Amino acid sequence: MRLSNRNIARLSCSLVLLCGTAGAFSSSSAMAGTANQPVSDQEEHQLELLRDFIHFVKIARYDVAADLGRQLLDQGLSPMEFVDLVEGSREMDRFEQAVAAAMRVPVLEPVAAEMDSMFRDGKLARARNPEEIARNIELLTQGLRARQLGRQRLIVAGEYAMPQLLDAFLQQRDIALKAQVQRLLIDMGRQSIVPLTTALDGLDGTRQEAVVEVLGLIPYRTSLPAITDLHDRTGNGAVREACKRAIARLGGDVNESVSEMYTVLADSYYSEPAELTSFPDEEYQLLWHFDNGLGLVMTPILTPVFHEAMAMKTAERSLSIDPDNAETLGLWVASNYSRALDTPDGYENPAYPSTRRGAPYYGIAAGSDIAQLVLRRAIDTRDTPLARNAIDAIAETAGSRTLWGESVGERYPMLEALSYPNRRVQYEAALALGKAQPKDSFTSSERVIPLLASAVRDASVINAIVLTGTDREKYEQYRGLLETQGYTVLPPSENGFDDLQATITDSPAIDLIVTSMDYDSTLLTIEIARNDPKLAVAPVLALLGPDEVEPMRRQYRRDQTIAVRRDAISSDAFRNSVDDLLMAASGGVISSDEAEAYAARAIGVLRDLAISNNRVLNVTDAATILIDVLEHVEGLTMLDVAEILSYVPQERAQSAVMDRALALDGLDQQEMLAIVADSGKRFGNALDRRQIRRLIELAQSDDEPTATAAVATMGALDVQNTDLVPLILNHGASGSEDRVTSK
Repeated sequence: MRLSNRNIARLSCSLVLLCGTAGAFSSSSAMAGTANQPVSDQEEHQLELLRDFIHFVKIARYDVAADLGRQLLDQGLSPMEFVDLVEGSREMDRFEQAVAAAMRVPVLEPVAAEMDSMFRDGKLARARNPEEIARNIELLTQGLRARQLGRQRLIVAGEYAMPQLLDAFLQQRDIALKAQVQRLLIDMGRQSIVPLTTALDGLDGTRQEAVVEVLGLIPYRTSLPAITDLHDRTGNGAVREACKRAIARLGGDVNESVSEMYTVLADSYYSEPAELTSFPDEEYQLLWHFDNGLGLVMTPILTPVFHEAMAMKTAERSLSIDPDNAETLGLWVASNYSRALDTPDGYENPAYPSTRRGAPYYGIAAGSDIAQLVLRRAIDTRDTPLARNAIDAIAETAGSRTLWGESVGERYPMLEALSYPNRRVQYEAALALGKAQPKDSFTSSERVIPLLASAVRDASVINAIVLTGTDREKYEQYRGLLETQGYTVLPPSENGFDDLQATITDSPAIDLIVTSMDYDSTLLTIEIARNDPKLAVAPVLALLGPDEVEPMRRQYRRDQTIAVRRDAISSDAFRNSVDDLLMAASGGVISSDEAEAYAARAIGVLRDLAISNNRVLNVTDAATILIDVLEHVEGLTMLDVAEILSYVPQERAQSAVMDRALALDGLDQQEMLAIVADSGKRFGNALDRRQIRRLIELAQSDDEPTATAAVATMGALDVQNTDLVPLILNHGASGSEDRVTSK
C-alpha cells in the first residue's frame, strides 16, 4: 500500500509536535552519506566525536570521554539525526556497550543518560514517521525476513501506525496485505482498541463487521462497551451477529447495561492504570476521532490530562444513554476538576477548549448531592485538591441538613472530611459546617469548634518529619534546611514513626515527610504512612542512592504525593523539591496570607455561632485556644476574638479579655472595656480584686472617653459598694486577689 498525500497531511502536524524536531522526517542515510552523497566536514567531525567517545570509554579515560560526549551533544543534532549518525558509523554495538558502561561512572553518567535518551527518542520518532510506516506496511507482503522486520517496526510505532493500518485493513485490492494487517492489529493488542472503536461509527456496515471481528479477537474487555453499544444501535443484521460473536469471545453479555459498561470504563481511565496508558513514560498520549473524509485522525494531548479527557468522553457517552445516573455524573465532575488541576499553565487542551466553562461551574451546577459523591471519591483516593473543590461546591449549594444529615451510600463525606489528614480540607469542612448553624447534633460535631479554633491559631504552622535511620548527621542537615523554610521538625527517631506517635497525635497535621534511607526501608516507611490515618496524605520526599531512584519512581510514578530524588542533592534543589512536591500534593504550604484568611473566616463563623448561642457547636470548646490567641493579636482580630470570648460563660474568659484591655490604651482599650461590660451583662462579674482596682483607676483617668468606658464597665459588672468605696478612697487591700462579688 502506498502512503497517500492525504495520510501524510493528517499525520505530519501531530508528529512534528510530538517529535519536537525540524528533522523529524530526515532520511535514514542523512548522516552516514551514500554512494552519491559524500559526507560533509561537519558530519565527519560528528562521526569522529562519536568514535572517540566510544574509544575513551573503552580505555577508561572517563574525563576525556565526558568532554567528547558533551561536544557531540552540543552539535545540535535532532534525535533522529543522532540515530542516523550512530547507525551510519557502523559502531552500533560498541556505542550501546559504551553507553551502558558510562552510565555506571559518575562523571560520565549525565552525558551517557542524555545520549541514551536521545538515541531512544530518535528510534521511536523514526518508527512513527508516516513515510517509514508506509514502507513497513509494504514489507508485510514481501519475504519472511522483510515481513518480520516490518511487523517489528510497526509494533514499535504502535498507535501512531493505526490510521494507515486501518486503511490497509479496509482496502479490498490486496487480500494478502489485508490478512497480514489483521494479524498485526490483533498482535498490537491494547494499542489497536481505541482507534478501532473510535472508527466504528464512521464506517459502513460491511466495514463495521470486519472491524468488530478484529476487536473480538483482541483479548481485552476495553472494547466491550463500544461493541455492545453498536449491537444495540445497529439495524444491520450481519453487524449485530458479528457483535454477538465478539461479545461472547470477550466474556461479555449482550443484555448488560451499556451505560454501566461505559461508566466502569470511565472509572478505569480515571484511576490512570498502566494498561490504559499507551505511552506511560512519554510527554504525550493520543486522542482519536474519525473523519469521513480523512479517516482516523490523531491529536496529541499532554499525558497529565489524557486520562481525564478519556474518562470524561466515556462518561459523556454513558450519560447520553442514561442521564439519570448520579454516579456517572459525579465521575464526570470529578474528572473535570482533575483536568483543571492537572492542566499546565497556558496549555490549550484539545479535549477541553478554553471557550468552555470552567470545572467549578459544572461542579456547582450539578448540585450538592453530586458534590458529595465527588468528595467521597476524593477521600477514597486521597486526592486533597479534589476534596477542596468538592467542599467548595457543597458549601455553595447544600442546605444545612444536606451537609451532615443525608448519607451517600451509607457514608457522610462532609463529616469524614473533618478527619481527613490535611488541614486545608479539615478547616474548609469545619467552616462549611459551622456556617450552616446546625440545630441538631450530628456525628463528629465535637470536632468542628476545635478545628475552627485551630484555624485561628495554627493555620500557619507547618510540621515535618525527617527519618534517616541511625544517621543523625543527615537528620540535622535536612532539619536545618526545612527550618529555613519555616517548618517545625519533629524530633529524630531511629524507629520510624514508632517513637513519634504521641507528637504526631498532638500535631494539627503532618505537612511533609522526608526520608533518607535504603530502598526497602523507604518503601516500608511510605506504606506505613499511607496506612496511618494521620499520615495518609502527607507528602513524602524520598531521597535515595543513584541506583534506587528509578525503581522507586516507577513504583510511585502516578502518586503526586510522593517525590523521589537522589540523596546527593544540593540545598537549593532540596528546597525546590519540597516546594514542588507540596504544590502538587496539596496546593503548597499554607502561606501567611492564606493563614490570615483562614483565621478571619474561622473567627467570623465562631462569632456567629456565639451570637446565635448555638447549642450543637458551642464556642466554649474553643475558649482555651482563643484565650491564648487573644494575647498575641491586635486590631480588629483582637476585638473579634474578645467578642467571642464575651459569650463564653467562664470566669477565665472574662478575666482574659480584661487583662488584654488593661494592657492597651486609647480607643482599643475603650472598645475592649465595652466587650468586658457585655460579658458582665451576660454572666455577671468574674473579675478579681486586682482587675477591679485597675478598672477604678481607669475610671479616675483624666482621659474622659477612657474614664467613661471604665465607669460603664463598672456599672455593667455591678461592683458591690462595700468593695467599691474603699478602693476609690485607696484603702483597699492591695495584695488580695479575691474575686469581687456582685451586689
